[in-house]
Amino acid sequence: MTIDWKKEVEARKDDLMKDLSDLLRINSERDDSKATADAPFGPGPRDALKHMLAYGERDGFEVKNVDNYAGHIDFGEGDETLGIFGHMDVVPAGDGWSTDPYEPVVKDGKIFARGSSDDKGPSMAAYYAMKIIKELGLPLSKKIRFVVGSDEESGWADMDYYFQHEEAPDFGFSPDAEFPIINGEKGNITLTLNFKGTNDGEIHLINFKSGLRENMVPGTATATVTVADEAISAEMEKNFTAFTTAHPVSGSIKVDGTTLAIEVVGKGAHGAHPEAGINAGTFLALFLDQFDFAGGAKHFLHTAAAYVHEDFYGEKLGVAYEDVKMGKLTMNAGLLSFVEGSEDNYIRTNYRYPKGTTPDTLVAGLEKTLGAEGATITRGQRNMEPHYVPIDDPLVATLLQVYEDHTGQKGFEQIIGGGTYGRLLKRGVAYGAMFPGYTDTMHQANEFMSLDDLFRATVIYADAIYRLAK
Repeated sequence: MTIDWKKEVEARKDDLMKDLSDLLRINSERDDSKATADAPFGPGPRDALKHMLAYGERDGFEVKNVDNYAGHIDFGEGDETLGIFGHMDVVPAGDGWSTDPYEPVVKDGKIFARGSSDDKGPSMAAYYAMKIIKELGLPLSKKIRFVVGSDEESGWADMDYYFQHEEAPDFGFSPDAEFPIINGEKGNITLTLNFKGTNDGEIHLINFKSGLRENMVPGTATATVTVADEAISAEMEKNFTAFTTAHPVSGSIKVDGTTLAIEVVGKGAHGAHPEAGINAGTFLALFLDQFDFAGGAKHFLHTAAAYVHEDFYGEKLGVAYEDVKMGKLTMNAGLLSFVEGSEDNYIRTNYRYPKGTTPDTLVAGLEKTLGAEGATITRGQRNMEPHYVPIDDPLVATLLQVYEDHTGQKGFEQIIGGGTYGRLLKRGVAYGAMFPGYTDTMHQANEFMSLDDLFRATVIYADAIYRLAK
């Protein structure tokens, strides 16, 4: 049987766009301040999860909501289950948007909204692919299970809970990366550099704040500083103007006698690609580190400026490592915080590490490098080990063949620093929905997805799911 997948997608484009737009209007940022038993990650992720599951109910699938942590949409029968993993939560919108991040706008052939490319747009493409197979009544030998998550951007507690209550699929993919395939992912761990909240001398750091999430390059940073006299205020103001002229940042400095309020604006990016952003937090630290701070404030600023700033591969921190297949370790300083007198002052550094190194090795390297700076190191709750599915695995081979058939381009394996739900399964990969040469706006202001790519991905997903499950 020959199926014109493109024709089937064309017939459903308007419905797909309406469903996606409605989903994008839900602000599904995690909000722990509003978390309840009914909304474990806050109302936004819960509402987006329920909204997506409601599409499955509307379209006649078997649907299960697992206590508002996650859920699934099932179709077909068989001894094996093909899993498709998408997520409805998003990173914070942040600043710098030209449009309302939660009111989708279509212009220049793109749909702009937070979550359009990560991961509501790709998830909707994969869901509609599954929907097409159902509506065509195609015979299947395996069950298809679309697993919908709500905490992928934070701690994956949704999947921890889900797999405590549900069986894992046998193999599958996540539409949360790029084509032709992602069959390898680096390890992922966050290590926090902790500092005392003390000040000595004529200049005091009252507070310093930068970053929204560990897996985002901070686009803005702010600090409040007090000085002994107005002559120092004038010197800092003058130097700030020269600093922003000499570096790829903008910002402002407001002087009120001996108190200064400083803001630096850089460029956000996905934490898996720190080199693609301009880290406002480390640039602000670089500016302040030239002045005579002391105590914990000095250690905090000097560590950020001398060791963390633009240390994308962990070289200055003493943890650099490279594997022939998986490539280099990368480091992102996603959260920086200091409050005078507080015991909770930190630089949270997120590492995407290849096989061949370990969290223990990273901690030992940091302790050796930063011991003189008074930093102590603590680990995040989750460590994701490096993950790889061989290119000759039937899952990988089939997905690459489908990609080649629909694009005319040779498929190839890829290993990334980003983490996707694909790694939840031993035979799990990420597959699309972005195509080679795409503009990456994930975790950035003005996030978008090309409509041509959205529909083209839906075609590929429909064919791929059918080949894997027939």
